[in-house]
Amino acid sequence: MSATKVSAVVAAASFIAFGGAPPVHADPLGPDQQWGINGTFLTSSNGDWAQLNQRYEDQPSTRSTWTISTQCVSPSDCTGTVNSDAGWSAPIYTTNGLWYVKRKVPNWRFCADGVPVEGFQTFKFYPVGANGHVDVEATEYAGYDKTIGPSGSCGRNQWPVIEMPFYMKPAG
Repeated sequence: MSATKVSAVVAAASFIAFGGAPPVHADPLGPDQQWGINGTFLTSSNGDWAQLNQRYEDQPSTRSTWTISTQCVSPSDCTGTVNSDAGWSAPIYTTNGLWYVKRKVPNWRFCADGVPVEGFQTFKFYPVGANGHVDVEATEYAGYDKTIGPSGSCGRNQWPVIEMPFYMKPAG
């Protein structure tokens, strides 16, 4: 080994041995805090812009408070739970930068004869910046709230579908 290589090895070893290199530590926040959604959020589904089977028709708007807890193994692999002050809990997960919350809604709608119809509600949202575009650093989220009932309910061979804009921001 040449004298230059020996000098380089000795210099590198001395640098490391005497604290020249910063110690390697895990991120104190952990991946959960960097990639997940955790905390209390205010949500709104805007019924003024609702569509019933792809036709605009006003529906009641809803507002609620969600407490979200997620754990992540990567930016694109997070799972957790949403607890709503409306009295329900549902799983939350992310795929390709989009967040999903899916749940069954008992007695979602009622047929003319009073028979209840169960719905399947999906919230799909993403982090959005002040300009309305995706911003992975944003703490506010936009997307949609879509509920689908079973085909054939109320004697119609069609799924009843209500979709409306959804917005979520941190509480406080």
